[in-house]
Amino acid sequence: MMPARKGLLGRLRRGIEKEGLRVDADGAIVATPHPHALGSKLTHPHITTDYSEALLEYITPVYCRPADALSFLGDLVRFTYRKLDHEWLWPASMPARLAGNESIPIADYGTSNVGTMKHVYRKGLDVRYGRIMQSIAGIHYNVSLPEDIWPLLQSLEGREDESAKGYRSARYFDLIRNFRRNSWLLLYLFGASPALDRSFLGDAAADGRCDKLEPRGKETLYAPYATSLRMSDLGYQNQVQSQLKICFNSLSNYVGTLRHAISTEWPDYRRIGVEVDGDWRQLSANILQIENEYYSDIRPKRVARHDETPTQALEARGVEYIEVRCLDLDPFLPLGIDEPQMRFIDTFLLWCLLSESPWIPDDECDRLDDNRRLVVERGRDPDLELQVGDRRVPLRARGHEIVDGLRQVATLLDEIEGDSLHLAAVDSLARRLDDPELTPSARMLRALESHGGEWADFVTELAQAQGEHWRETPMDEARASLFADLVETSHQQQHDIEADDQVSFAQFITDYFARAREPRPAA
Repeated sequence: MMPARKGLLGRLRRGIEKEGLRVDADGAIVATPHPHALGSKLTHPHITTDYSEALLEYITPVYCRPADALSFLGDLVRFTYRKLDHEWLWPASMPARLAGNESIPIADYGTSNVGTMKHVYRKGLDVRYGRIMQSIAGIHYNVSLPEDIWPLLQSLEGREDESAKGYRSARYFDLIRNFRRNSWLLLYLFGASPALDRSFLGDAAADGRCDKLEPRGKETLYAPYATSLRMSDLGYQNQVQSQLKICFNSLSNYVGTLRHAISTEWPDYRRIGVEVDGDWRQLSANILQIENEYYSDIRPKRVARHDETPTQALEARGVEYIEVRCLDLDPFLPLGIDEPQMRFIDTFLLWCLLSESPWIPDDECDRLDDNRRLVVERGRDPDLELQVGDRRVPLRARGHEIVDGLRQVATLLDEIEGDSLHLAAVDSLARRLDDPELTPSARMLRALESHGGEWADFVTELAQAQGEHWRETPMDEARASLFADLVETSHQQQHDIEADDQVSFAQFITDYFARAREPRPAA
């Protein structure tokens, strides 16, 4: 804790990535192209798309103050609403009304090799898992610690014989393992997807094969105690990937496992085919097409150079930051996240770093998966117990044990910054442990009951009310000018990339995977 008292932990750097579907006035996903007035989704640094042409993704710069990241994100939304015509941004994680798999348009990134690769990768996700799963939205929260904390921690722990890069990466993996042990707490506190539109389940809903869900009205399904159906096996799921058994014990294990997965063929994917009569169905027939296909609630990250894959960047220069990926959009918050939540997560991540974090054996890895499954499916059940080591512990009791540790970290952060915002965030949000009705998931079901209609109708009304708010509130005019310039420059950059291609797409992909299999040890 001494480095915190010296003021070094106060300079966390945070960035937000927020996804959201574009919908029409009836709450249905739109089939319109990504608006040209928002810039090129291939090259724009802040406004792009995720899986679908209709799934907007905003990316903020990195900031030291949570309020600055939220301010930038808010202006991205305001700018978007200035360009949308009779469309709204869906504020929930589970998708709007769908009309089957084909109603979700795959994002098109232009004719360049890199743009075609992004499109074919998404075609591969379709043939492997279907488009419906890819229409789910969420918040990705990126956090890095200040560089000058690492040598101090390294000295305090007596590990000066390790390289600085190796030590920093090892400690980030310590953080990640503790996150994996305790991420169920974030799912409980911030899960906001206990209900969904029947169209999300397609034939399974029509055939009555939704034994985990109960009907409400004609079009709504919900689970009474669920927190985050987005993170359940109804949402992101991949039985093939589950065999990879990545529990984040070391950087070398993580890199090696992912590299093996992008190099090892899977029989079912081979039967689909890769390029068939000139039609690219997927990038490869391997377990993973590229490393980003691996689903996880947290990832170690490093900004990659133009000739590197994500794991090569990690291998060469170590972990730079971590990406938290298990956060639902909170439909009751205009941006899906707010400052108290950010400060709670910051405190939680630092607690994960500063707590003991032994390696995770396979049997514990399975127990952690079971804990997360229980919380997403029935986290507000007052009788729910979790497996913590060799103990069965009520969720509420274990939550308070963690919160006691969080208060110590929050107090140190507040001492550094000269306020009480971290401790206030921890204390306020910890109330949800004793009163589950305060959680976003419970608020959603309660609001749905008061509304009296279908879930999709209720969320549509939220979307339209929030849209009016963003249309009516002013944005920073310097940012408005910046965003207008980025529209033009991003389109020009895409044009230049397309004009510069010198090889066929087939050769481009061959070269890419040849490079991707190469180790990139540190210089």
